[in-house]
Amino acid sequence: MNNHSFRPRRTNFRPQAKRAQKSFSDISKFVNKAVVTEEVVYTPEHSFRDFDINAQLKANILAKGYEHPTPIQDRAIPHILKGEDLVGIANTGTGKTAAFLIPLISKIMSNPQEKVLIVVPTRELAFQIDEELRAFAKNSGLFSVVLIGGSGMGKQISELRHKHHFVIGTPGRLKDHIESGHLRLEGFKTVVLDEADRMLDMGFINDMRFMMSHMAKERHTLFFSATLSSEIEKLIHEFLKTPVRISVKTRDTAKNIDQDIIRIKGKTKFEVLKDLLLQPEFNKTLVFARTKHGAEKIAKALKQSGIKAESIHGDKNQAARLRALSDFKSERVQALVATDVAARGLDISDISHVINFDLPATYEDYVHRIGRTGRAAKKGKALTFIE
Repeated sequence: MNNHSFRPRRTNFRPQAKRAQKSFSDISKFVNKAVVTEEVVYTPEHSFRDFDINAQLKANILAKGYEHPTPIQDRAIPHILKGEDLVGIANTGTGKTAAFLIPLISKIMSNPQEKVLIVVPTRELAFQIDEELRAFAKNSGLFSVVLIGGSGMGKQISELRHKHHFVIGTPGRLKDHIESGHLRLEGFKTVVLDEADRMLDMGFINDMRFMMSHMAKERHTLFFSATLSSEIEKLIHEFLKTPVRISVKTRDTAKNIDQDIIRIKGKTKFEVLKDLLLQPEFNKTLVFARTKHGAEKIAKALKQSGIKAESIHGDKNQAARLRALSDFKSERVQALVATDVAARGLDISDISHVINFDLPATYEDYVHRIGRTGRAAKKGKALTFIE
C-alpha cells in the first residue's frame, strides 16, 4: 500500500453545525455507577472461516487472531456480500469497520476493476480505517488513497493518478478533488458513509449530497450511524434503496462505565487534574477541553508539571496529530488532551479514564466523549469537573 507523508497546510474553513451556546449541564446524567452483572455472551451464527470470502483475506483475518465475529460483523457481512444496501446502527468500538471492510475487500479481490469510496467525518478515522484496510488486504495487491484536509493536495493528486481500489476521505477534501476533476466517481460502484450522524452534526450535509450526486445511480450503499434521528432517516431514504437494517446498539452509555462528578472547591481545575494524573490508576487518560487553545494550554501545563501529555486539535498539522495519537496509543504519553471534533471516531484501546475538564455542549457530545473508555466489555471511568 502507498505510504502517506504529510505537509502542513491550512484548509478552507467549512461551516460547522451550530452548537448550543450554554454548556450541557444536567448533572444527574454525569453520575452512573457501573453495573456489574453477568454479561450475556453473544453467540455468533458464523465464524470467519464460514464466510464466503477470498482465501487470502480469510488467512489475513485468522492471522490477526480473529475467529468469531462481533454482533455487527456477524449480522452485516452476509448481507454486504450479497450486495444489499445496509443501514448499521452501531457505536464506534463494536467492530463496524471490519464489518464493512471484510466483505468489500473480498468483493474487490474478485473484481479488481471496481472501486470503493469510504466517507468519514474526521482525519483520524480515515487513517484508522486505512490502517485496518492494510492489515486485512495484506499480500492482495489492493491499494488505497486517503484524501483529507491538513495535508497537501499535490501528493494526493499524485496518488490518485496511480492504481487504487479504495478512496477514504473526509467530505470537504473529497469535494475539493471532485470539483478540480482529479477524483471522478463514475467508476465507484460502492460507497460507505461511516458515522453519518457525526457528518451531519459537523455541517457536511451538502458535501455528502454533492458526492452522492456524482456517483452511479446503480450502486451499493452502506450507511453507518450511532443514532437514528429524523434527519438521519431522511438521508437513508435519499441515498439507499430498500436497505437491510441492523442495530446492535442497546443504550447510550455503556453500563460498564463508572460516571461521576468532581466538584471543584478550594483548588483550580488544573490543580485537580494534575492531582488525579499523579495517581497510578490514571495511566491512560483522555482529557476533553472545549477549545483548541484550551487543549493546547492544558497539555503544555501538564508537561511543565512533569506529566507526559500531548494535545490533539484542529490547529495542529496532520503529522503532529498522528504523532500525538501514536504516542498515546503506545502509552509513551499518559494523557491526551482533545477537543470534541478532533476526537471524533477515535478508537483507542484500554483508555483508563475520560475526564471532562470542560463541560460538553450537548448530551450527545457527553455520550461520545465517555464512550472512548469502557470498551470491549472492560470497565472504564468517566469524571466531569463541575465548578
